[in-house]
Amino acid sequence: MAFIECRQLTRSYKKGNTPITPLEDLDLDIEEGTFTALMGPSGSGKTTLLNLIAGIDTPTSGSLMVAGIDLAKLSRSQLAHWRADTIGYIFQLYNLIPVLTAYENIELPLLLHSLSAKERYMKVAAALELVGLADRHDHFPNQLSGGQEQRVAIARAIVSDPKIIVADEPTGDLDRVAAAEILSLLRMINREVGRTLVMVTHDPKSTEYAQRTLHLDKGKLLEREPVADHPSALRS
Repeated sequence: MAFIECRQLTRSYKKGNTPITPLEDLDLDIEEGTFTALMGPSGSGKTTLLNLIAGIDTPTSGSLMVAGIDLAKLSRSQLAHWRADTIGYIFQLYNLIPVLTAYENIELPLLLHSLSAKERYMKVAAALELVGLADRHDHFPNQLSGGQEQRVAIARAIVSDPKIIVADEPTGDLDRVAAAEILSLLRMINREVGRTLVMVTHDPKSTEYAQRTLHLDKGKLLEREPVADHPSALRS
């Protein structure tokens, strides 16, 4: 079984009286420790798929197994605990709390776990070091550049050591230089830390950092493009 396994995955809802189906009968396998990019036009189902994988949304039909867990069988409380233990989410617009320092923003997910203050400090310090912001721990978001804010957001996503990191347009609000730095950091986390990473992007150049690109259109998977020179490229 794949680490993330979708079978006839469908998500639909109504907007007024109009039925909307962002994803329809999607079959997809993503292996553990891989870096996958999702591309497609607006409305193609990319973010819907990301949110289903992250347990933020629930499928209308079909099955979704993530890290050996059938998400459809979890209660809301169980799903919340599963997300806290399994998922790190990186947003395009950072979603940092402006009245909290970088350290305090990164510490937030750890408050959901039974950790001492010392244990939280050690984890936050390690995450700050990994993203290259150890000297910015006491800075507020408005004292950081866009690239630094996204590094804080990445540190927040990885601080609880999740099995899967999902990123929704993580470079969409950054200039080209800052975007390249963030993408290099994500690739490093995938390769050296071994985290499974799924990223939504509109930018074809961003997909060069992933090992596999999936193209979605109108809720359908169009093609798969494994990159042969990645050290852990998919075998499928």
